[in-house]
Amino acid sequence: MQYVPNIIFTLLLALGIGFFAKNLKKIKRNIQLGKAIDRKDRSKERWLNMLKIALGQTKLVRRPVSGILHVVVYLGFIIINIEVLEIVLDGVLGTHRLFSFLGGFYGFLIGSFEILALLVLVAVVLFWTRRNVVKIKRFWQKEMTEWPKKDGNIILYFEIVLMSLFLVMNATDVPFQEMQAGNTISQFLAPLFADFSLETNHVIERTAWWLHIAGILIFLNYLYYSKHLHILLAFPNTYFANLNAKGKFENNATVTKEVQTMMDPNADPYAVSENDGAEPEKFGASDVTDLNWVQLMNAYTCTECGRCSSVCPANETGKELSPRAIMMKTRDRLEEVGNNIDANKGVFKDDGKQLLKDYISPEELWACTSCNACVEECPVNIDPLSIIMDMRQYLVMEQSAAPQELNSMMSNIENNGAPWPYNQMDRLNWKDEA
Repeated sequence: MQYVPNIIFTLLLALGIGFFAKNLKKIKRNIQLGKAIDRKDRSKERWLNMLKIALGQTKLVRRPVSGILHVVVYLGFIIINIEVLEIVLDGVLGTHRLFSFLGGFYGFLIGSFEILALLVLVAVVLFWTRRNVVKIKRFWQKEMTEWPKKDGNIILYFEIVLMSLFLVMNATDVPFQEMQAGNTISQFLAPLFADFSLETNHVIERTAWWLHIAGILIFLNYLYYSKHLHILLAFPNTYFANLNAKGKFENNATVTKEVQTMMDPNADPYAVSENDGAEPEKFGASDVTDLNWVQLMNAYTCTECGRCSSVCPANETGKELSPRAIMMKTRDRLEEVGNNIDANKGVFKDDGKQLLKDYISPEELWACTSCNACVEECPVNIDPLSIIMDMRQYLVMEQSAAPQELNSMMSNIENNGAPWPYNQMDRLNWKDEA
């Protein structure tokens, strides 16, 4: 019977990690529904980008209050969970505080963890206050419907509970308190349990221990359903981010090839096309499978922090566009497509929907000024503009559905060689009127 807790713990650990791996595999499958794009160049820059932005949080601290609080929570939560290694080994082997043989260094580690746990608790309470009491505007825009609001708070509650369990676990571990090493914060909680018997303290300590590891496994699996998936995806997302100048737009390869063929005097106009007999490639994007895999990873990485929308000139002047909503809607449609594939034994069954119009309206797309403010502001290098431009291209080249002003400009370029409604002979008439 003495091994029953170890067996239960090992099963719990295997189930938690197994379910997480299953969901992670599903996310990978969904991301790979996107078109291929080569982002293997400039590896040194990419590694530096990831270390600086994802690990170093450099873009977050541009807004000092929320940035510093986030750094505290991020580092505190990650560093404290180093202790999970000890918990896992204790649970599997049936030991208790396996690493205590490290002596003074162990005390230093646990003491540091306790201080960080307190700092995380303070930061999380401040985050909750900013979100629910101060009600900062970007957390209450219309795309932040009931679930996104709840999701943000659920994560905060998770962190409060996990940090509290860690401190209670230490405070009720009588042998640990008697060591008087590492109990930097828990020593002030220990008197609350001083009148309890050793057996009661042991029960509380064991309960907190079990709830702590169970909470971590639940949190791990909750990430799949939460915006906090960025905890994991921020690293590949910043590594594979577009490193080109932000004002540089990629030419459509299919259009480029067509133009080059038309301008080639040696090209045979009657030659059989490589795509002859096959469905021609679509210009731009109307659904998630028309986007590339990096854009789809961007959608899963979105933190819903709203920094992009808070600097978007279209959004700030009351237009329909919100860059955050673009990413949230892309993710929602991608999840819908993925669920469709799961329900139909690995094959997508046409559901009569697409990202364009069913999720994102043309009005949103044409409100964009292509200023790149959203791309510059995103703390994890998400690029909403690339999705907007691909969908615009579909509207123009596949549906001839550009706004009248744009149609007039393109017509003038075609007929007059310039966007203005004057023929080439009349362009310099203004100088005679000066």
